[in-house]
Amino acid sequence: MTNARGYVLVIHGGAGVLPRARMDDRREAEVNAALDRVLAAGEAVLSTGGSALDAVTQAVCALEDEPLFNAGRGAVFTHAGTHEMDAAVMDGRDRSAGAVAGICGPKYPVRAARAVMENTLHVLMTGEGALAVARDAGLESVQAEHFFTQERWDSLQETLEMERAGTLDDDPARRHGTVGAVARDADGHLAAATSTGGMTAKRAGRIGDSPIIGAGTFADDSTCAVSATGDGEAFLRLSVAHEIDARMRLTGASLADAASGVIGTDLGRIGGSGGLIAVGADGSIALPFNCEGMYRGWSVEGGDRGTAIY
Repeated sequence: MTNARGYVLVIHGGAGVLPRARMDDRREAEVNAALDRVLAAGEAVLSTGGSALDAVTQAVCALEDEPLFNAGRGAVFTHAGTHEMDAAVMDGRDRSAGAVAGICGPKYPVRAARAVMENTLHVLMTGEGALAVARDAGLESVQAEHFFTQERWDSLQETLEMERAGTLDDDPARRHGTVGAVARDADGHLAAATSTGGMTAKRAGRIGDSPIIGAGTFADDSTCAVSATGDGEAFLRLSVAHEIDARMRLTGASLADAASGVIGTDLGRIGGSGGLIAVGADGSIALPFNCEGMYRGWSVEGGDRGTAIY
């Protein structure tokens, strides 16, 4: 799919999908409906001439409002039964970026990341410092109860019991949850945004790839915008998002070849799993993953629009 002139929007709700054997028709319909709502939120920005940066921010806010996905209201719990959320945004026009890690309070963590980008001299902030930036920006804050969902709490209890019994498996639904959006606006500018609750039962202070510019989030108008989802530690080790940019910029690889090479070959070589969404400067789209599925949606102005899970 390519659109060299109009807008392009791609979203993901994470590679931590329910296995087909556990996905019933009702849940599948709910997920696709949620992805459709998120696409509409981003399209509302782009279709009226809005910027790619505003579109990905709005789309990720919509994803953070959907409890089906591991970000915002649907964030998973840490080992201690708390929430520590990470988010990042990047503007392809000048590589401006902002990110937050290990926070709980702002209703929309992605807006806190954007506040870091727009209101400080920094790129990545954590904990109380990040929360202070969000407060100074006037962002809406909520109590921890806002982020509670019974499904995520039950998943934590199940994971803790498996740890105690020595039967913990590598179910991607527990390890891969993230949300993100990438876009190309009508002016040809790119942007990316990513948000996550992390891994179920993660240790306090663990930070994955999502808020790390060049690992889970990246955008440059000359090449691509990327938002990743999967085994955060593996994506960090591979600098996945920047690796795709580098292959395009330095070797002339297409977006499809660069993305499939990193996800289809490199990630598996180090035992990692997951996927990513990306849009190229030419409006091309890539959505590779090496696991069972990835919640995803795409909208090309005047062209294809859809959602998928597997």
